[in-house]
Amino acid sequence: MSSVKVKVFAATLVLLSLLGSGVLVPMVAASAGRHKLSHTERAEDSDPPEVALGIAMGAFRGLFVNILWMRANDMKEAGMFHEAIELAKTITRLQPRFPRVWAFHAWNLAYNVSVETQTPEERFQWVMAGVRLLRDQGIPANPNDLLLHKELAWIILHKIGGFTDDANRYYKREWAAEWTVVVGTPPTPEPDKRQRDQVIEQYVRWLTPIEQAPGTISGVVKKVPAAAGLIEALRTRADIEPDIELLRRWTQHKALEGSPRRGLIEKSFGPKNKAFAELLADPKYAEAWPVLIAHTRKRVLIDEYHMHPIQMIRYTRKYGPLDWRHTGSHGLYWAVQGIERTQTRFDEYNRKNFDFVNTDRMVMQAIQSLYRSGDLYFNYLDYTLGKDRGYFQGMPNPYFVQSYGDIYEDVVTRGGLYEDPSRPRRNYAVGYENFLEDAIAFFYRRGERARAEKWYKKLRTWKGMNVHKELTRSKTWGTLDEFVKANLYDRYTSPSVASAQVIASLQGAYQALVNGDTRLFEGQFKFARDVHSYYFKNQGRDVVASEGAGGQRMEAMDRDFRHLAGGVFAATIDRLPFDEAALVYSYAPETLQKYAYDMLREKFKPAMDEAVKDGGKPFEDVFPEPEGMDEFRAFLQEKEHRMHGSDVDSINRK
Repeated sequence: MSSVKVKVFAATLVLLSLLGSGVLVPMVAASAGRHKLSHTERAEDSDPPEVALGIAMGAFRGLFVNILWMRANDMKEAGMFHEAIELAKTITRLQPRFPRVWAFHAWNLAYNVSVETQTPEERFQWVMAGVRLLRDQGIPANPNDLLLHKELAWIILHKIGGFTDDANRYYKREWAAEWTVVVGTPPTPEPDKRQRDQVIEQYVRWLTPIEQAPGTISGVVKKVPAAAGLIEALRTRADIEPDIELLRRWTQHKALEGSPRRGLIEKSFGPKNKAFAELLADPKYAEAWPVLIAHTRKRVLIDEYHMHPIQMIRYTRKYGPLDWRHTGSHGLYWAVQGIERTQTRFDEYNRKNFDFVNTDRMVMQAIQSLYRSGDLYFNYLDYTLGKDRGYFQGMPNPYFVQSYGDIYEDVVTRGGLYEDPSRPRRNYAVGYENFLEDAIAFFYRRGERARAEKWYKKLRTWKGMNVHKELTRSKTWGTLDEFVKANLYDRYTSPSVASAQVIASLQGAYQALVNGDTRLFEGQFKFARDVHSYYFKNQGRDVVASEGAGGQRMEAMDRDFRHLAGGVFAATIDRLPFDEAALVYSYAPETLQKYAYDMLREKFKPAMDEAVKDGGKPFEDVFPEPEGMDEFRAFLQEKEHRMHGSDVDSINRK
């Protein structure tokens, strides 16, 4: 080929390349902007000077960021957490696609800075700042990054949902209150529909109106024209927009319905609260309210929490009846989402990546957390009124025992080298073995022998068992009774195991009252008290943040056994049908009746008063008021005040 032809060919190639770039560059730039893939190119007035300097360095920005990163790490090691946080903010502005700086920043907020404060309230603010940083900024900027999903799941499960932080019980209560507002209280399983699949469907129906709600206000009005008048009235009369504040006010007022304290509380309403109550009671808006609330919940979930109702429903169907007031549901959501978004990048090379392994561990930990305490009892009304923080207790949720086994094989598939069947000891297998042992003891203590036998058989015959377990246990399994006895006190210094055993025994004791078996009740009750005493003798300790706040490290349950037993009694009887509730109440000691009386009065008295006209029994005949209720209520108020203070705002009295 002659030199002239080469030059013509080269010139043609250059021209075509220029034309192609002219077409592609705008498309790439538009895509980068649309998906927020561009670096910061303009400093804001509030930015530190390093941002402007980094932008001005152009191609040397990466080197400059490395220097800032080293400085931030040095500050962290020197305990200069606040300074390191400010520098981390600069790095996220300059390189928002740098996941590790988001993780570094969130960890500092949730762990290092939070423990520098002295009160649970201050600590929780910093912990939530770390959660929000990842959830609201880091993950949206890096939607397919597994590390950030894993870190967010870890903070939620360990820092908020765990037991090692001094103020962990305060965290859990605040989380439950926030999510009661956002999605409401989950349904109580219907008495005749308590099989696992049936309960899951009830939870799906609970979330479906949110998922199917109109995505815009115009869509709400189109579906229910009366909503236009309701929205305008809310703005002009109650000063409320269709946002999180509307959900908060709605939840507060709904919590009052049926409460014996309703009349007294409503007397303290200011004009805006009165207007809100009037709009709730106005029949012309009856159809508009549920649609508007469902729409608002949908928008708050998507816009403020970056979560999607359809995804929440999908995870409910796959993993079990997820209560979104529980941290385990959120840890599961973010860990699973991270795994799903990175599945296309999973291959033989990165299957050994610890991010994949550790995120799978977050999924397993979330399932365990939901089993151990996923059945929540939380008094939102008392929390709202500010007299106390509202009774809160997480109890074992047996529906998640099956969930663990269902996802085990899927997780092991991605475990790679770490779960090779040829290894004599595999971590996931150890976790499942321990989980089954705890579940067997739980069902046994609750009096559900058939379910305990079912899972005991599963444990004995499970082919995935570790070699060391087969060698040490295969010849000494014994009967179910012998197995439980042999494991007595084996792991009762573990907060989750001790809590599960105490609550299971209490639930078994109260179930015995349905049949009038007071002897079994006394035996189960004594066992619960003994394990409770054993646990706190070996694990309970006061810590700095507990002063005046009632929090203790490793406090998985209330250290006052009487209060714990009473709370579990109220939670248990609340889930029973009327006839069984009446039987249990009649056989229970008066000390327990006191904990359930006000709840039962609120739940049953209105309907029973109506039934009296047709010959029904008065509420007082079926559920007589225990002696000394006024003194008992004062005791509860004082106890909650000592535990949690009185800093919670009461219902807005504007």
